[in-house]
Amino acid sequence: MLLHRTFTFPTSRYYTSATVFHSPLHLLDLLQLSIHHRSLKLAQQSHAQILALGFGQNAFLYTRLVSAYFTCGNLSSSRLVFDSISLKSIYLWNSLINGYAKHHDFDEAFALFHEMIRTNVVPDDYTLATLSKISAETEDLISGKLIHAKSVNIGFVSDVVLANSLMSMYCKCGELGEARKLFDEMAQRNLSSWNGIIAGCAASEDCVSHLDLWNYFRRMQNEGFKPNAYTIASVLPACGSNTGRWDYGMELHGFLVKNELELKMDLDVHMGSSLIDMYSRSNRVAYSRRVFDRMKCRNVYVWTAMIKSYVQNGAPEEAASLLHEMQVEGGIQPNKVTLVSVLPACSSLAGLTGGKQIHGFAIKMDLNHDVSLCNALIDMYSKCGSLSYARRVFDNGAFYKDSISWSSMISAYGLHGRGEDAVNMYYKMLQLGAKPDVITLVGVLSACSKSGLVDQGLSIYDSFITKYGMKPTAEICACVVDMLGRSGQLDEAMKFIREMPIEPSASVWGAVLSSSIMHGNSVTRDLAYRFLLELEPENPSNYISLSNLYASHRRWDVVAEMRTMMKERGLRKVPGCSWITISGKTCSFYVADKAHPSSSLIYEILDDLLSVMKGNGCLDIDILTEIS
Repeated sequence: MLLHRTFTFPTSRYYTSATVFHSPLHLLDLLQLSIHHRSLKLAQQSHAQILALGFGQNAFLYTRLVSAYFTCGNLSSSRLVFDSISLKSIYLWNSLINGYAKHHDFDEAFALFHEMIRTNVVPDDYTLATLSKISAETEDLISGKLIHAKSVNIGFVSDVVLANSLMSMYCKCGELGEARKLFDEMAQRNLSSWNGIIAGCAASEDCVSHLDLWNYFRRMQNEGFKPNAYTIASVLPACGSNTGRWDYGMELHGFLVKNELELKMDLDVHMGSSLIDMYSRSNRVAYSRRVFDRMKCRNVYVWTAMIKSYVQNGAPEEAASLLHEMQVEGGIQPNKVTLVSVLPACSSLAGLTGGKQIHGFAIKMDLNHDVSLCNALIDMYSKCGSLSYARRVFDNGAFYKDSISWSSMISAYGLHGRGEDAVNMYYKMLQLGAKPDVITLVGVLSACSKSGLVDQGLSIYDSFITKYGMKPTAEICACVVDMLGRSGQLDEAMKFIREMPIEPSASVWGAVLSSSIMHGNSVTRDLAYRFLLELEPENPSNYISLSNLYASHRRWDVVAEMRTMMKERGLRKVPGCSWITISGKTCSFYVADKAHPSSSLIYEILDDLLSVMKGNGCLDIDILTEIS
C-alpha cells in the first residue's frame, strides 16, 4: 500500500507543487538533482520525503542520500544517515568512506574502514582503491601496505584499477621498487597502468629510474599501447633536467604533432605547461614562447609557466611585461604561484617599486599568510636593498615560519654585511626548536665570511656536523674555505681542503682563487686556476679571469693563447649587466655597451671617475688599461 501512496512536493525552483513522488526511483532522481546542483535544502527535503514515505531503511536510497549530504558539505548529516541504517550494504560503507576522503578527513575514513572490518563486512575493490589513494595522498606507507595485504588476502589484487591505485601509492611514498614489482606481477595492464609506472619513474630523482622510464615508454608501445596526452605530460619533466635529455623532449613534441595530439593542447593546458617548462629547463626560452603563442586556451598555470621560464632564463623584463599582459590582455588574475615566480624578476631588476606592488596585490588577495610567498618577499626585499621591509615581512605573525623563512632572513643580513645579526638570528632559530638545513648553514657561513666572523663561523660549522649529524656539501665547504681565505688564513683553508670528506668542487677552488688574488698569494692563485680549468673546461669565466691576470703582468702572448683557446672551443662570456630604474622605466647597461642613447655622457662621467680613482691610488694603471 505504501508504494501507491502519493506525495505532493513543496514548490521549489526544481519542481512545481504538482510534482508527485511515490516510488524510490523518483526519489533517486530527486537526490541526484540535489547532488548536481549542490543544494543542501533539496537534499534535506528529499530526506524528509524518504522518511514520510517509510523508506527509512532503504539502503539504496540512503547510499545516495549520504553522497548528497557530502556533496553539499554536511558531513554530520551524512554520518547520522549512515548510523540510522540497521543493515548496511558495502555500497553504503563505500559512500561514507569516499565522502570523508573527498573532504580530506582521512583519519575518519580509516577509522570507518577498521569499524567495517570489526563488523565482518568484507571490503570490495572500490573500498580498497579509495583507501589506497588516501595512503598515497598522505604518503602513509604503512597504511598502504596494509591495504595491499588486505587486497591479496581477499583476492582483489588482480583487479587492474586497484593494482593501479596501489602502484601509484608506492610511487608517492618513494617505494619505486615495490611499484615496479607490482607492475611486473600484474596479469593485465591498461594504459593507466603504463602511465602510472612512467609517472613514478619521472618523479624520481634517481638517474637509473629515468633510464627505466624510457624503457617503459618503449615497452608500452611495443605491447600495443599508444601514449596519450597524460603519458607525454608525465615524461616531459624528465627531459631537459640534469638526468634527462632535451632532445627527447623535442622528439615527444614531434610525436604530439604527428599524432595530432597538439591540437588538444587548447583543452589540455597541463600538457602545454609541461612543454613550456621542458624547454625552459633546457635554456630554450624561445621554444617555450613558441608553444605559449600557439595555445589558444591559456589559464593561470600556462601564463605562470611562461613567466617562470623568463625568470629562470635571465629575462626579468620579459617576465614583468608578461605579468602585466596576463592581467590586461588575458584577463587572468595571478595566483600565489605566479607571484612567487615573478618576484625574482624584481630582485634581478632591483625593482623595489614592482616588488611592493606585488606585495600589495598579495595582501589584497589575502595571500600574505602563505609561507612560500612570504619567503619570496623576504628574499626580494633584501636583494632590492630594503632590509627593513624584509624584516617586517619576517616579523609578520600571520604566516608559519619554516626553515626557508629563517634561512632567507639570515641570508638577508649576510647580504647587507650584518654578520652579527645573522648569527643572532641563527641561534634564535635554534632556541625556538627549528632545525637548520644546508641552506641555513650556507647563509650563516656566508654572512660570517663577509663580516670576518671566522671563529663564530667555524663553531657553527662544527656544531652542524657533530650535533645535527649533517654531512657537508660542496657549497658548505666553499663557504668555510672562503671564510678562512678572506681572513688571510690561506694555509688553514688549504688544510681544510685536504681534510674535506668530499672532493673539492669548482666553487671551492673559486673561493681559493678570490682569496689568493685579494691577499696576493701567487702560489695558491696558480693552483686554483689549474684546478678550475680542469674541473670546468667549458666555463668562459675561468679563461677571461686568467687572461686578465696575464694582461695585468703584460704577458700578451699568453693572453692571445687564452683567447685562441676560447675561440676554438666556441666559448663566449655573457657580458655583465646592470640595471637602474628612472621615473618608472628600467634601463639596462652591458659591459662596453654603447647602444644607450646617452652613452656618450655616461662614458664621459666614467672617464672622470676613473681619473679621480687613479689619482687617489684606487686603481692600478695596468688594470685601467685592461678595462679601457
